Amino acid sequence: MNALSLTPAERQQIDQGAWFSKLSEGLRADILQRAYVRRLPDETMLSHRGEPAEEWSAVAKGAVRVSSVSLAGKQISLTYVEPGTWFGDIALFDGLPRTHDAYAHGETTLLCVRKADFRALLQAHSELYDALLRLNCRRLRLMFDMIEDLNTRPLAARLAKQVLLLARSYGVQEGDEIRIGLQLAQEDLAQLLGASRQRVNQELKAFEREGAVRVEPTRLVVLSRDKLLAAASR
Repeated sequence: MNALSLTPAERQQIDQGAWFSKLSEGLRADILQRAYVRRLPDETMLSHRGEPAEEWSAVAKGAVRVSSVSLAGKQISLTYVEPGTWFGDIALFDGLPRTHDAYAHGETTLLCVRKADFRALLQAHSELYDALLRLNCRRLRLMFDMIEDLNTRPLAARLAKQVLLLARSYGVQEGDEIRIGLQLAQEDLAQLLGASRQRVNQELKAFEREGAVRVEPTRLVVLSRDKLLAAASR
């Protein structure tokens, strides 16, 4: 890595990432040796839809918001890439342009590998092909699960499931409560779920009455995972 290195906490996020941690020691070391660090303020655009792909990245701190633009010209958030997660490899594989816009969400640190180094890693480590194939199979499974949920499950169940996922990825334990560190407005949640902000607000108020969550201006606090799990399975 270059002189601008990761902090211990950021390095831990990379090392403990579910995908990266399963790679061989040699491959992990080679990736880190070729990588460089980018520190970005909130709302920095990383890539535009339609532009060529130039790097492969992992989130070490913060998050990356992946979005699209509706026919009416409105930015729609599709997902948030969490710490420890690698992204951007698909366009490097097929040579086609980026499919979505990507922005830093909050102060964000990325570990990046340039396209030429990504290709060199593939040539030097056949293991990386298999690992990326497994990673993209997992992405496909998650996408099919999301499509199934969208078409078969009520909004309350989908919202409860999304809050649980956010708590797992960004939760900070504070006594019996779990504070979700990622700042999300109700409009952001609504976009993730393909629903209106008003309907999401109604469901969150119902969760509050049940003692499952507490809604703060830009944060959610989980009060009872069990109640959310029950709501997610309805």
